[in-house]
Amino acid sequence: MALIVQKFGGTSVASTDRIKSVAKRVARWQAAGHDVIVVPSAMAGETNRLIALAKEISPSPDPRELDVIASTGEQVTIALLAMAMHGEGLKARSFTGSQVTVLTDSAFTKARILKIDETRIRKALAEGNVVVVAGFQGADEDGNITTLGRGGSDTSAVALAAALKADECQIYTDVDGVYTTDPRVEPEARKLDTITFEEMLEMASLGSKVLQIRSVEFAGKYKVKLRVLSSFEDEGEGTLITVEEKRTMEEPVISGIAFNRDEAKLTMLGVPDRPGIAYQILGPIADANIDVDMIIQNIGRDDTTDFSFTVHRSDYSKALAILETVRQKIGARDLSGDTGTCKVSAVGVGMRSHPGVASKMFGALAKEGINLQMISTSEIKISVVIEEKYLELAVRVLHKAFGLEKPPKSKLGLTGRDETDIITPS
Repeated sequence: MALIVQKFGGTSVASTDRIKSVAKRVARWQAAGHDVIVVPSAMAGETNRLIALAKEISPSPDPRELDVIASTGEQVTIALLAMAMHGEGLKARSFTGSQVTVLTDSAFTKARILKIDETRIRKALAEGNVVVVAGFQGADEDGNITTLGRGGSDTSAVALAAALKADECQIYTDVDGVYTTDPRVEPEARKLDTITFEEMLEMASLGSKVLQIRSVEFAGKYKVKLRVLSSFEDEGEGTLITVEEKRTMEEPVISGIAFNRDEAKLTMLGVPDRPGIAYQILGPIADANIDVDMIIQNIGRDDTTDFSFTVHRSDYSKALAILETVRQKIGARDLSGDTGTCKVSAVGVGMRSHPGVASKMFGALAKEGINLQMISTSEIKISVVIEEKYLELAVRVLHKAFGLEKPPKSKLGLTGRDETDIITPS
């Protein structure tokens, strides 16, 4: 039998009835002989409620104390879930992150995991317990409670699976897998049987909300098999996220279309064309802890150039104010910005061996009169910045252009695996 780590998101444990449902699901896995570690999030909305309480006391709460209060949401869930498992006749023990210990650095509200002590977990498993570990949290070397940032429970689960060399880490959420794009935008979006870590990492970074990006990075680094499943359905294999496996000519070149509505574009015009100018522009942006996404610098003309880049829309006003100061300092002609943009991306490891992906993508968008403001490419993705009003049209057009609505012709040939790779509760 296998060692399984199962993570349940906030919607999966949003009420006591749903917590009881999770306990019944876990009971089936243990009855099949599997060792199970469960990592739940706080109940849906609870973390927001706790942070709102803190901000009623102080508009800018001390980060250490904010972590103390934010971590209590998961502590409630693990105790309730352990109680629900007792009701199913299971032995169960709950542990907070500091009890395990999940050792982190001291970057409160956005800590990173350094090490996991697996001793207490292995002892509890050997005694026949289902082990319930609070996600999203840990403790630093001084014993301070820390949290891992939004979506940190995914990272907790993957880190535990890596430390314990689990056979599989299952992420239960409100969707039944990873889709070729958001089904709310393209109704013909298809659930993928498998996707590589590289593709999932790109999808997560480009706007897919199924998995937190840090958890995918962690899983890829430590080769942890991830599976996305629905906590509301008992049937289905979900989507397996794993290393790139055997590929066939029948495999689609593109695995999915990702998008991000939260893009804002900034352009500095008439920038002096001299060495070091990019650092003079982007250095102050980095110092303000603003992430820059796509960057374009035009060919110099009359000893000047134009310099454009995108940031998250929530950072737009801050970045604009910083750039105005930079503009005056370097003597650039003008500064403009646009918050009505979005990013659409085609992702797939098949690009490595198939030419013509960019021309097909650009041609499909051109037929619809969609102008490309910026373009960025990597080995397995092509991203474009366009006007936000064209987002849904662009997603549907590209989904159709790359035939993503069509099921693969050979499931075995496409996935490079057979059914023996699937771990089941019975």
